[in-house]
Amino acid sequence: MSVKRRIRFQVGEVCATAHVLASVSMADIAAAVSRHQLGDWGELGAADRKANDDALQNRTRLLSAYSGRNGTKFWIITEVDRSVTTILLPNDY
Repeated sequence: MSVKRRIRFQVGEVCATAHVLASVSMADIAAAVSRHQLGDWGELGAADRKANDDALQNRTRLLSAYSGRNGTKFWIITEVDRSVTTILLPNDY
């Protein structure tokens, strides 16, 4: 039996930096964006996970962290108004 999870928020326009596009596969990016929308915050610690869960209620910025299959770490940030989501390497911030 598969469990369907629902999208918890809209990501708006999705943008990515040149560095992340050169370092992470599109498949890894797409999978991470899907996880982000489902509230799977990736490789964050407990405090940051709670901050994101609170941000869903308080309408503040959301941040997730993932690693591509090649080991490259990257972030996904959705802005307060949910109009834009940016995918970037930590060094791009």
